[in-house]
Amino acid sequence: MTSALHPRECIVTKQEGESYGFYLRIEKNTLGHLIRNVEEGSPADRAGLKDGDRILRVNGLFVDKEEHAQVVELVKRSGNSVTVLILDEASYEKAEKEGVNFEELGQKQTTRQQKEQPSVTNGVTAPVPQPRLCYLVKERNSYDFSLKTTVGQKGIFIIGLSPQGVAAKAGVQHNDRLIEVNGKNVENDKHEEVVEKVKKSGNHVVFLLSDNETDQYYSNHQMMLKRETASLKLLPHKPRLVELKKGDNGYGFFLRVEQNGNGHLIKDIDSGSPAAKAGLKDNDILVAVNGESVEALDHDTVVEKIKRCGEKTTLLVVDKQTDTMYKLAQVSPCLYYQERQDSFPAEAEEEPTSYAEQEVNHKPKICRLVKGPNGFGFRLNATKNKPMQFIKEILKDGPADAAGLEEEDILVEVNGVNVLNETYDKVVAKISDSGDRLTLLVCKKATYEYFTSQNIPITASLADQLYDTTDPPAYTENPPAEPERTSPEPREKASSSSSSSLSIASAEEEDDTHL
Repeated sequence: MTSALHPRECIVTKQEGESYGFYLRIEKNTLGHLIRNVEEGSPADRAGLKDGDRILRVNGLFVDKEEHAQVVELVKRSGNSVTVLILDEASYEKAEKEGVNFEELGQKQTTRQQKEQPSVTNGVTAPVPQPRLCYLVKERNSYDFSLKTTVGQKGIFIIGLSPQGVAAKAGVQHNDRLIEVNGKNVENDKHEEVVEKVKKSGNHVVFLLSDNETDQYYSNHQMMLKRETASLKLLPHKPRLVELKKGDNGYGFFLRVEQNGNGHLIKDIDSGSPAAKAGLKDNDILVAVNGESVEALDHDTVVEKIKRCGEKTTLLVVDKQTDTMYKLAQVSPCLYYQERQDSFPAEAEEEPTSYAEQEVNHKPKICRLVKGPNGFGFRLNATKNKPMQFIKEILKDGPADAAGLEEEDILVEVNGVNVLNETYDKVVAKISDSGDRLTLLVCKKATYEYFTSQNIPITASLADQLYDTTDPPAYTENPPAEPERTSPEPREKASSSSSSSLSIASAEEEDDTHL
């Protein structure tokens, strides 16, 4: 029966600020994740999505048995383009009655079948595919993926992804082919050699990955896959483009060489100077001046280059965290500047990143709470008809206060599980079931808006607090809930902004999300 089914692979691509133009629903007494209300002329319509279609896979990851919120999160994390494997309504319902294993669909398509059923990209030619650099930060002592090799087939492939796992949140997709580990090519390595390289990387690793479409494109054009051609969009830490206009006393900073002789450091920034106003920070590392790399130049040459710029100059800088990530990948941050120039040729020169954006600086917070006599010491609020939850009424000197939670913090994760699209009741239940210990990932509203505008998923890897092998894992398994318990924090607040009115529909009936 499986071979008689004909799922469709659709690539849905939208513009910045545009929606995909459909609703993703689960409905009472109806199985599967349903496509509903496809808007005429929308990206979904142009890609061939139909009312009643079921989504089986998102970016290669099987989702038919996943919760609604997790599937929504996968689609949203895809940014402006998502690849979905679709089965029409009649075929899905018939196959369900016959007990077909839907997970096998999409795995057994041969190259010939894929050519017979080419991917649809909104009815227009798809952009040139690129390999991808992905930065993974271990959580719970795991990267949440497995490696697979197949006899007679070249390459090592990624499998076993969890929708909320480290690898998936970093942009790794099911059946990606692993090309490099930390800048070292592993295409011809044995399985155990690659496993050893990943283990030796510790708690941080950078992968260069290619999917089947990218492999076919590069093979057909006789091109070599290499990190210099990779997309950097999934890397969480970004270099900053800073435009300076000279003041009466110059730019207002000193340039020094690192002790090891590698790198040019920004130092001693004068308060109120052009450098301070533009967002330069002490110990920023200078990478490029007016688009030209200075990484290999000596100190005097770099100083002279800046002086020759006259009254205005544009610097590309990285902080220590970003520098560490790029060095691990063995790529220059200048590639970010080039990618930005290719994407926004006019805006890149005229509209460098603003200081307000830099202040966000990709910093959500990890807060670990231990329950006190009065609970965790905060309330959880939400706005009617919006899934997002935020922190309120923090008890002074209570566990939440001590852990660093602040008023109006937006709740992103509970014990490592993303809850941005969960209903209020479900989030409260997750917290209540945590026992006496609770780990929250939170961020400010400005941080949330910045990451959303950049299509960057907010994860624990972006927070200040990263883990090494001497630290206990951030997210540990909690003890089972006690059979009897007093009303735990956070409690529902009796106001128009929270309580049962938050849910569009109960979990037993329907969930409905516009994408």
